[in-house]
Amino acid sequence: MMHARLPTFAVVLLAGLMSLGLPGLACAAPALRSDMVESLERMQSRLDGDDAAALADDARAAAARLEGGNAADRWARALFLQIAANAESRLDHFEAAADLFARARAIDDVAREYRYRWLHQEARLRLRAGQTARGVELLGQWLEQNGAAATDDDRWLMVQGLATLERWDGAAEWADRARRGDAAGGSGGRRLALAASVYQRAGRDAEALECLDELITAAEVTADTWRRAAGLAQRLDRPGRAAAIWEAGWRRGALRGQDALRQLVQLHMAGGTPARAAEYLERALSDGQLEDDLANRRLLARAWSAARDRDAALQAWRAVGERSQAAEDWRQLGELAYAWGRWDTAIEALRRARQAGEATPRDWLLEGVAALERGDPDTARAAFEAARQAGAEQADAWLDSLEAAGAGSGAPSG
Repeated sequence: MMHARLPTFAVVLLAGLMSLGLPGLACAAPALRSDMVESLERMQSRLDGDDAAALADDARAAAARLEGGNAADRWARALFLQIAANAESRLDHFEAAADLFARARAIDDVAREYRYRWLHQEARLRLRAGQTARGVELLGQWLEQNGAAATDDDRWLMVQGLATLERWDGAAEWADRARRGDAAGGSGGRRLALAASVYQRAGRDAEALECLDELITAAEVTADTWRRAAGLAQRLDRPGRAAAIWEAGWRRGALRGQDALRQLVQLHMAGGTPARAAEYLERALSDGQLEDDLANRRLLARAWSAARDRDAALQAWRAVGERSQAAEDWRQLGELAYAWGRWDTAIEALRRARQAGEATPRDWLLEGVAALERGDPDTARAAFEAARQAGAEQADAWLDSLEAAGAGSGAPSG
């Protein structure tokens, strides 16, 4: 933080302007005696020394001696209090320094320019002293009166103060202003992280994601930041963006481990890029990053199925069925093969599903249609008969169609 100081040359200039009767600053403050100017200048020069505590005491004492004096004495007293405040600030006595600036700006006959300057410094000191509510109140007053002179630091201080007070809507509004002020040079990492947190607490997820996007693009950030960004994208119903964010974090090495890899796969599947999910899974299973178990093999098969890579999907489901010997896995292979017109594979898979467990009426119907499509009416008829016995409502229609067509293939849709 920049400490408020009246430089030595400023004191001399002030005295010179007043003695010459020039307009401007000379009109704004009473003329000081030469011995008073010398005293102020000596104390001001001591700010560069090592004994700030002694200087603070001496400046306070000088201010006290002038209490109750005339206009010039009141003006000098305010300047001594400013010096004392600067000395206390050098000692990191922020509350004491703030109190001294408050006393200085409360003195009659102090020019508005100095009142505003000391209000600004008091506000910043109150914030540093942990007097957040008072600091925010004073800084808000100063910004209202001196908005054109405000810096990026001032606006971001307001954001931080309001966030500390959990006044999220107000903090978000100031974050808007601060980011507009930073537009030319871009906000730093800490500021972007602050803005993202404020926006998220204020329920403004789109702006929070915008900040996190900028943050993860510009800087090395923690895994939690990548997770937050992806989570926000999901909440905004942007699964493709969530997948892209997670993949970028994975490629940079910020997101690691099996859980992060599984999440990457799930996000790609939800985000409309299942082929990417399948590629990551195949690579991870082949190099040992993921355990080569049935759960991961089923996930791979679902990914290739969603990607509509027919050969890869059918091969993956066959591998799952061979390993699990579960009826549902063989049935899944049969359903896909049927949908994609792979009739031989469909018939084989549906039969193996029956061997692994009780057949469903639909299994028989699909086998019958697949047999018709490959030109095997006898197998089709046997399958439709079995479907009728199992209670399939469409079985009779298929059988009637077979009889009417002389075992042709122009049968009703299954």
